[in-house]
This record gives sequence, structure tokens and C-alpha cells, in this order.
Amino acid sequence: MSRRNEDVLEDGPAINSAAIAGYAEASRMCELLTERKTGAESRALQGKRVGIIVLSAYPFDPRPRRTADVLVRQGMSVDYICVADGKAPWREKTNGINVFRVPINHQRGGKLGYAYQYLAFILASAAILAARSRRHRYDLVFVNNMPDILVASALLPRIFGAKVILDLHDPMPELMMTIFGKDPGSKSVRLLKFLEKWSVARAHQVLVPNVACRRLLASRSCPENRIAVMMNSPDESIFPFRPACSQPAGNDPFVVMYHGTLVERNGLDIAIEALACLRKKLPMAQLHIYGKATPFLERVMQSAREHDLQKNVLHFGQKPLEQIVDAIDACNVGLIPNRHNAFTHINTPTRIFEYLARGKPVIAPRTAGIQDYFDAESIFFFEAGNADALAREIEFVASHPKEALTVTERGQQVYKAHTWKQEKETLERLVGKLLRPETAQ
Repeated sequence: MSRRNEDVLEDGPAINSAAIAGYAEASRMCELLTERKTGAESRALQGKRVGIIVLSAYPFDPRPRRTADVLVRQGMSVDYICVADGKAPWREKTNGINVFRVPINHQRGGKLGYAYQYLAFILASAAILAARSRRHRYDLVFVNNMPDILVASALLPRIFGAKVILDLHDPMPELMMTIFGKDPGSKSVRLLKFLEKWSVARAHQVLVPNVACRRLLASRSCPENRIAVMMNSPDESIFPFRPACSQPAGNDPFVVMYHGTLVERNGLDIAIEALACLRKKLPMAQLHIYGKATPFLERVMQSAREHDLQKNVLHFGQKPLEQIVDAIDACNVGLIPNRHNAFTHINTPTRIFEYLARGKPVIAPRTAGIQDYFDAESIFFFEAGNADALAREIEFVASHPKEALTVTERGQQVYKAHTWKQEKETLERLVGKLLRPETAQ
């Protein structure tokens, strides 16, 4: 890999002080104009009404929750329609948001179970929107997939003039192929592609979490000029930036950390195989796992016992984000062990940015969704599904702390270009533009 060789830096042409001063003045002028434009759009949103639809419980889904927080701060009246979590009241006002909880048991299951939940929630959310529109119409309905056809709940407000944003958190055809092992040409996948195209046609604006999803959606369902990217960047109030620092080798355990959903597509079993490969070269290596226990995790832990790694593989359960920050600070390297499949190929895991925000190196698979943002100088890549390659990267990070620091610092520059503050401003500008009276859709 190129980063393991000595860097050869060539001096570029000199830049005189006048040019620097001129550039700085131009930058300040651009910032001033941006602030004025953003301020005008903010004032235009005050008093507007927005309904947010999401098939998950408030406040646990961070993307729509942060969207709601942004719009409330812009002076909008926000109705947040979600599923009940069994504890909170069906209706309440919290953090300035009117929350409506639909009593539907939202669980992972078979295709029929998903279909029932989707249909019931679409009907319920459509009814709430209709009832809430009787006196004061909505200016905007912000729909979050899954499913894509949840946009159907916004049809009535749309008829009466509301703009519709469809936020495609995840592409459903690729998830179907990954979770259920379906071929791209299968009937169920083709149906989901049709529903995706039907759904985006009912939206004035489509949001996606990365450029790989934008390319995919533009290739089959939606004109690219109607697709905007808003990344799932970490919340700086929870993951404040911390500069990377060298982690010299010592007698302490070398901690590799994974946190997230414990399912097969995320490849935690590959990490166990990699740890087994490192038994002699890195006997102090430990894998710390954070996430809700699943049947797949039990298979992973059984594999660890079979490899006599029960003291090296530790599961700490599901933790709130504040405790995840502490765990990241205590680890040596963050791991994204994803297998290669239709979904992970286009995914850009938020966990990468969470590790980098706290100054930790990251090992991740070489997939399109990650390579769109990172190169071999800013992250440690391995071939997805290859335990031997993953083991080599773990060993390299452990034995080359100075180079790991250099790569992490470069990765942090990528993170700084995609902080939540910047993504939030993208959302504010998009909504402001969409709701301006002169905007024709």
C-alpha cells in the first residue's frame, strides 16, 4: 500500500502574501453572503408547518430526530408521526416537537410481517395528517423510508399544496437482496424498484445519505437534479472532535472496537477469524463488541469459543451514544468488518466518522460507498470478507503507531469536510429553497 512507503513531497509554486490576503478576503465575503442567504431562508421558514413521518420510535432514530430539531430551530411547527415504543404517551410535545405515536408493533420479520406493518402505518399516518390539516394546512411533509411507499401518506397534503421531501435512508431493493438473498431480477426486487420509482415521483425533493446512493437512484428512478446528499454525520455535541495522537505499543491489550447492528451482513464473524489469525503475532489483541444481542451474535461468540478466544472477544451490550464515545476513547482502532453485498457496497457507515471524530484509526472494506470519500492515505482498507487481509491491517496498525497516526490525521480532514454542522446547513438551504414562494416544482 502506498502509505507504507516514504512520502515524497514536491514543493509547489510559491504563493505570495498578496494572493493569500486576497484569498482570505474572498473567503470572508463568501461566508458573509452565505450567512445572509441562510438567515433570509431561516426567516422564510418561521411559522411554516411540517409533518415528519418515520416508521421508528422517537427519539431513537437519529436522522429524522435531528431533522426535526433543525426545523424547530428554524421556527417551523413540527408534527412528528412515528411508532409507539410501549412506554411514552401516544401524543406529547417535547423539545418543541408535537410527537404522535402510532400503536403498531414494529419488529423485524418476514416479508408478510413487514407488509402488514407498512400498510397499517401508512393508513394511520395519512389519517393523522388529514386530521391535522383540517384547520391549518401543511407547508411540507418530510417522509423517511423505510418503506419508500410511506410517501403515500403525504398525498392529501400534497394535493393541498404541501411540498414533499422523501428521505431514502436505505435503498430497499439492495436490502431485499442482502437480507433475503434475492437475485436482482427476482419478482420481489423488481417490485421494490417499481415502488421506489413510483415513490420518488411523488416527492418534490429526494434526499440520500451518500453519493453512491445518489448514483444508484439516478440510474434507475429519479433525475439526478432532484437528488441531494445529506450525510449521517456524527452529532458534534455527542462526538466532539479530538485530535489524533500516537498510540505506542505496550503491555496493555490492543483493543479493536466494533459497535453497531449485530447482523451477518456487517461481518463480525470475519473479525473473529482475523483475531484467530493473529493469535501468535498479537496475543494481546481484544475485540470489544457493542450492540444489542442477536442470534447472529451468539454464533459469533460460539465461534470465538471454538477458536479459544473467549478471553479476547468481549460483548458489552447495547450502550447509549455517550458511553460509546467513552468506549471509542479507550480503544486502539475502530473496525468496520462488513461483508461485500449489494447493500454494504454502497453504504458509508457513520461509525467511520465517529471513530475519526475521536482521533482513532479505522479499518474498513474497500467498497464504493466508502471509497467515494476515503482513499488509502486516510483509512486502512482490506478486501471485504477476507479475514487474512483484515488480520494484516490490524497487525500493521498495532505495530506502526506513527504511520497509523498520519493516516488518522488525513482521515480526520475528510471528517471535517462532512461534519453535522455542514450537513445541517445543507438541509436548511434545501428546505428554504423548496418553500420559497417563487420556487416552481
